[in-house]
Amino acid sequence: MDLNIKINDNDHLDIGGADAVEIADKYGTPVYVIDEDRIRENYNRFYSAFSRYYPKFKVFYACKANTNFAVMKILEQEGCCIDAVSPGEVYISKKMGFSGDRILFTGNNVTNDELKFVVDQGAVVNLDSISALNRLAEEVNPDGIKISFRVNPMVGAGHHDHCITGGVMSKFGIMDVEAVEAYELAKDLGFEPIGMHSHIGSGILDPEPFKLAIESTMDIAGKVHQDAKIDFEFIDFGGGVGIPYTPDEKVLDINKFAQENVNLFKEKLKEYDMSQPTMYLEPGRYLVGDASVLLVRINSVKQSYRKFIGVDAGFNTLLRPTMYDSYHHIVVANKMNEPETQTVDIAGNICESGDLFARDRKMPNVEEGDLLAILNAGAYGFTMSSNYNSRLKTPEILVHNGKCHVVREKETFEDLFNKQHIPEHLQ
Repeated sequence: MDLNIKINDNDHLDIGGADAVEIADKYGTPVYVIDEDRIRENYNRFYSAFSRYYPKFKVFYACKANTNFAVMKILEQEGCCIDAVSPGEVYISKKMGFSGDRILFTGNNVTNDELKFVVDQGAVVNLDSISALNRLAEEVNPDGIKISFRVNPMVGAGHHDHCITGGVMSKFGIMDVEAVEAYELAKDLGFEPIGMHSHIGSGILDPEPFKLAIESTMDIAGKVHQDAKIDFEFIDFGGGVGIPYTPDEKVLDINKFAQENVNLFKEKLKEYDMSQPTMYLEPGRYLVGDASVLLVRINSVKQSYRKFIGVDAGFNTLLRPTMYDSYHHIVVANKMNEPETQTVDIAGNICESGDLFARDRKMPNVEEGDLLAILNAGAYGFTMSSNYNSRLKTPEILVHNGKCHVVREKETFEDLFNKQHIPEHLQ
C-alpha cells in the first residue's frame, strides 16, 4: 500500500504534520485538508523525471483538477505553467500570477466571445476544430497570433468511459486526416501555428496507451511538419497520468515512464527530421490528487438490511464515487491502527440512493462521532462540488509545516442567497 498515509504518535492520521482530529475539532466537518509540501514534492518529482531525459520540457498543470488559489500559487512558485479549459480558469490563472505565455487554453465548443477573451489575455489558444479557427479569425486580427491545434490521436484510455478523450467516440480534437488542411488554413488566415496537442484520457497507470498516443500524435505532427511546412515550437501530449486509489494499485514508476516516452518522442523527431520542439505534459491529479483529504464525521450507524455508516457529507461534496463509481480509500482518522472487523456501506447525507462513498467496504468497528478520512480527494474533489440539496460547500485548509491556514471559508446559509433576486411581482 502506498496511499500517502502517515500516522502520528496519537494513532491519528497525520496530514502535512498536522493532526487530522485536531483539524476536524477546530474547523468542523466536512473539510478538505491540503498538504502543501506534497504538492511541491509531486511537481518536482514529475518535472525532474522528464527534464532529465529531455531538457526542453514544461509542465502545464491541468487546473480543472483543483483551482484553489493556494494550490495555484504553490505551483506558480514552482515554475509550473497552466492548462486551462475555460475562460474562468484563464482569468484565475492570471490573477494568481501566471503570465499569458504560461497559459495554454484548450477549450471545446467555445463561443466567439470566449476565444477573443483568451487571446486578449495573452494565452496561447489550442483550437479544437476548424470552425473555431474560422470564428477566431473573424474576432481578432490573426497577424502574429500564435495558436495550436488539438488532434485526435485515435487512442483512448482512462479509468472510466467518461474519462476517455481520444478515439472515434470522442468529441475532442480535429481528425488526423484534416490536420494538414487545418494548419495550412491557419497560415493562410495569417495565424502562426506553433504547436500540436493531444490527450487520450485520465487516471492512466499503464504506460503502454501513453506510448501509443505519443507514436500516433508524432506521426500526425510529422506529416504536418513535412506537408504544411510547420516548424513546431511545442508538442503537447496532454495529461492523464494516474495515482493509486486502491491499496493494491502500484505507484507509477515515473522515471521509467518518462524515459520510455521521451525516448519514443526523440525517435519520432529524428524519423521526421524535426527540430527540438519543447515537450509539454499536462498532469492534474498526479500533482494534487494525493495531496488532499476530505474529513467527515460519522453521525449515524444504522443496521438495516445492510449496515450503513452515515456521514455528514454527500456527493455534493465529493462527486467522483457517484459519477464515476470511483474508489477512494477511507480510514478512521481517530484510530488508525484498529483492525478491520466488518463490512459496511458508507453513505452520504444527500437525498439520493446513489449517494454512497463506498459499498461493501471493510472497516474497523466505528461509532457515531468517529472521524473518517476520504483519501486522494485533491483532484476533482472540491472543484466538482455543488449546493445540491441546498447543502453548504466545505471549507478548505492548507497545511504547511504543520500549521493550518484557512484558504477557503465555509459557506453560510446566507451564501445560498448570493446572486438570486425575487421579482417585484412575487414579493
